[in-house]
Amino acid sequence: MGTLGMIGLGKMGGNMAERLRRGGHTVVGFDRSVESGRQVDSLEALVAELPTPRIVWVMVPAGQPTYDTVEALKGLLAPGDVVVDGGNSRYTDDQRHAVDLAEADIGFVDAGVSGGVWGLTEGYALMVGGTDEQVALVQPFFDVLKPEGDFGFVHAGPVGAGHFAKMVHNGIEYGLMQAYAEGWELMMATDVVTDVPAVIKSWQKGTVIRSWLLDLMVNALDADDDLSELRGYAQDSGEGRWTVQAAVDNAVPLPVITAALFARFASRQDDSPAMKVVAALRNQFGGHAVTAAAGSVEKGADAPGADVAPPTGAEPDVSEGKAYGQPGTSPDR
Repeated sequence: MGTLGMIGLGKMGGNMAERLRRGGHTVVGFDRSVESGRQVDSLEALVAELPTPRIVWVMVPAGQPTYDTVEALKGLLAPGDVVVDGGNSRYTDDQRHAVDLAEADIGFVDAGVSGGVWGLTEGYALMVGGTDEQVALVQPFFDVLKPEGDFGFVHAGPVGAGHFAKMVHNGIEYGLMQAYAEGWELMMATDVVTDVPAVIKSWQKGTVIRSWLLDLMVNALDADDDLSELRGYAQDSGEGRWTVQAAVDNAVPLPVITAALFARFASRQDDSPAMKVVAALRNQFGGHAVTAAAGSVEKGADAPGADVAPPTGAEPDVSEGKAYGQPGTSPDR
């Protein structure tokens, strides 16, 4: 078995280090937090503990923290060593890191990692980018981290391919979660289905929409059957945005993933500025009722029964011979 350095011992990094140890590997861990259970208190000490060729796995936040860590390692490692970025970095960052480290003959492998808090026991799905030679050096560690069986690991291509694959994976995840969420909301909004959690649970077997995400949704509903303890607010890790941006760059239509991303943005608005405009315009052209202020329970734009008689002086719809507000007219012309 081998020895690996792990930088970043948070929820993911700490559990990955533990899974590697359970699989027989030695892990030298470093984290800025003293409470992290780290084995060394500096990057210098971590590098000194590793046999050559050294393999250092970076598991810190994407962006500047990763850039700073890779830059520091460039000055500490030797030719033939390999840096693995297992965080949520953008694939274009990987390509820049690889070029930068190559100046010192240090290898670079990007690893998209999926599995969350379940990865410790179930294994981590790994999507890897890099040269065949450098990936082979890290393969013994990949083999322990991945789930048991034939699946859960792929050498997706050259540097950047791992995180690009993980980016697309997360974009698909956005769409799947949004579809489940919308289906749940529709059932909750009617009196037709009287036990929505039971319906969701029934889908776990025999249906074409069964999945691990559905299983996790059942877990959440078991703990809070109407999700009343949660606020309808969803952050995004950045990978959904990068997926949509890559789609634009390559002229690939991604309507589902894009809509799911925008739905997350909408979830952060207590009083949507865009809907204020919609309400104002509907009032102007159709005389539809508007809500006086955010938080009011009165009828607003698109609320059932919100249509009212046209304001004084409203122009009739001469194309159909009807004025707005009269029976049979369209509420949104």
